[in-house]
Amino acid sequence: MLRMVASAEADETLMARFAAGDVLAFEELYRRHELKVWRYLYRSLGEQAAADDLLQDVWLAVSQSARRYQPGARFTTWLFTLAHNRLVDSHRRKRPVQSLDAPREDGAALIDGLAADALCNPATEVEASQGLRAILDAVGALPPEQRTAFLMQAEGDLSVEEIAVATAVSFETAKSRLRYARAKLQQLLREQT
Repeated sequence: MLRMVASAEADETLMARFAAGDVLAFEELYRRHELKVWRYLYRSLGEQAAADDLLQDVWLAVSQSARRYQPGARFTTWLFTLAHNRLVDSHRRKRPVQSLDAPREDGAALIDGLAADALCNPATEVEASQGLRAILDAVGALPPEQRTAFLMQAEGDLSVEEIAVATAVSFETAKSRLRYARAKLQQLLREQT
């Protein structure tokens, strides 16, 4: 019963509870947002280990900032701002972004794991894999600013206003980046068919 009550609470309320020392509130926030943030990081980096490391950095920053957190925007906007800043820092420290279909530690590409479905027959699996590869290749081909805006909206469900806040650009710039990203994705996908 306590779990159901916590699930109904707003993220901002949970963050306030965590700042007051309620560890269960942090666990609920983590459960709600871990996968979205990880996918954003992973699809931006194309490397599971790096995404895992940055995810830990993001949640460490959340825990360290809990007492200073002020809900001036939605919690997810603040969270994705932290994730974006960690991503930018990572790019500055490391080599350029790898391809989205780069081999993982086990030698398989991301596509192989995402496209597989136990209910599909082999022909459907091949078709799904090719379609997913085309989409991921197209996302990977976007300029970094457009890719970031697109992934924040697709993975984080952030609005244009929230993307602007998270990436520290104007509303019009964020809106343009999304518009150009969608147009470029459509063009790239048409070229592949």
